[in-house]
Amino acid sequence: MKQLYLATRQFLRDEEGVTAIEYGLIAALIAVAVIATVYLVGQELNNTFIKIKTCLTTPANCGT
Repeated sequence: MKQLYLATRQFLRDEEGVTAIEYGLIAALIAVAVIATVYLVGQELNNTFIKIKTCLTTPANCGT
């Protein structure tokens, strides 16, 4: 029984897993930031292509 108690205490004091979890959370936050940035840039790029398409199909509607 004493060995189980000592093993449990050692497991609870071990901080190696905590570091891995922290790195995982940082990676997840970076991924969210990258996805949000790509989404916003994609929307702006889509709007730019729509303007170009409008200018090519109906030049009268294109403000120079």
